[in-house]
Amino acid sequence: MLYLNDQDLRALGLNWAALAESAEAAVHLIHAGDYVQPVKPYLRYKNPRNRIIAMPAYAGGNVNTAGIKWISSFPDNIRSGLPRAHSIIVLNDQGTGQPSAILNSPLPSIVRTASVSGLMIRHVLQSRSMDQIQLGIIGWGPIGQYHCQMAMALFGDRIERVRIYDIRGADLSGIPSPYMERMEVAETWADVYLHSNILITCTVSDHRYIDIPPAKGMLLLNVSLRDYKPEALASLKAIIVDDWEEVCRENTDIEQLHLEQGLTRSGTQTLADVVCRRSLSTFAADDPILFCPMGMAVFDIAVAVHYVKKAREMGIGTELA
Repeated sequence: MLYLNDQDLRALGLNWAALAESAEAAVHLIHAGDYVQPVKPYLRYKNPRNRIIAMPAYAGGNVNTAGIKWISSFPDNIRSGLPRAHSIIVLNDQGTGQPSAILNSPLPSIVRTASVSGLMIRHVLQSRSMDQIQLGIIGWGPIGQYHCQMAMALFGDRIERVRIYDIRGADLSGIPSPYMERMEVAETWADVYLHSNILITCTVSDHRYIDIPPAKGMLLLNVSLRDYKPEALASLKAIIVDDWEEVCRENTDIEQLHLEQGLTRSGTQTLADVVCRRSLSTFAADDPILFCPMGMAVFDIAVAVHYVKKAREMGIGTELA
C-alpha cells in the first residue's frame, strides 16, 4: 500500500490542466453511469457546527478504483491556528478490495474542488463571449487561494483583474510578482461582487449575506454553498448542480431556493448536462449562471488516482507492507 502525506503530495506539484482533465473524465463516467456513489452521511456530535463527512465511491473507466474520503470540517479551528478541514482518502483495489493507497492530506480535496470549478469556467467560456475576466473571490482561506492559483494557471491570459475580500483580511504576500499587479484586496464583499463577471465564494460564513441579484452574464461559483439570500437568486434561470440529491439538503442555498422559491430538480441542470450535452446553449447569452457543487466523491477518487499514478512514476511516497 502506498502512503502519501502532505509533504509527498506537495512534492508532486500541481498540473492544473491535467487535474481539470481528470475532473472532466469523471464527469463522463457519471454521464455514462459507470460509477457508484451513495449519498454521503454527515457525522455530528456535541457542537452542531462541526461535521465529519464520509464520501465513498467507485469510479470506472480508466480510473477503475473504489475508495472513500473521510473529511472533517471544524470552523472554529481557525481561532486556535488550526486548519478548518482535515482529510484522508483511502483507495481500494477494485478487484480484491485490498487497500492500495492512503492520501493523508487536505490537498487532494482542495485541489478537487478547484479543478471542478476550473472545468465549469472552461465550459462557460466556451459557450459565451467573455474576453476579459474580472475575477472576484470572497473568502481567502486555502480554498480561495487555490482557486486563484487554478484560475491564473488555466485562464491567466484572460484575467484582467482579481478582487479579493475576506472578513479577516487577505494576505497576498505569497502571490508571485507577475500576478500581483492584477490583484487587489477590497474593503467589502459588495466591492468584489459588483465588479466581477466571475465570482467565487469560498467562505465559512454562518449566515447568508449576498442580497444583490447578479449582473447579466455573471458566473457565480458558489463553492461554499451558503452565501446567497434566496431573493438574490430568485430570478435565475441557469442553475447548475453536481448532484441534486446531494446539494438540496444541509441548509445549502439550493435547499433554501427549493423551500422558499419552489426550485425543483427540473429547474436545474447538472454538470454532466453542461459537459456532455453542451446544455448551456439553452440559456440566453446574458443569463447569469449559478453553479452549486456539493462535492462528489467520484471526483475525489479520480484526483487521488491521478496523484497515486504520478507518485509511483516519480518514486514518491512510502510503500507499506
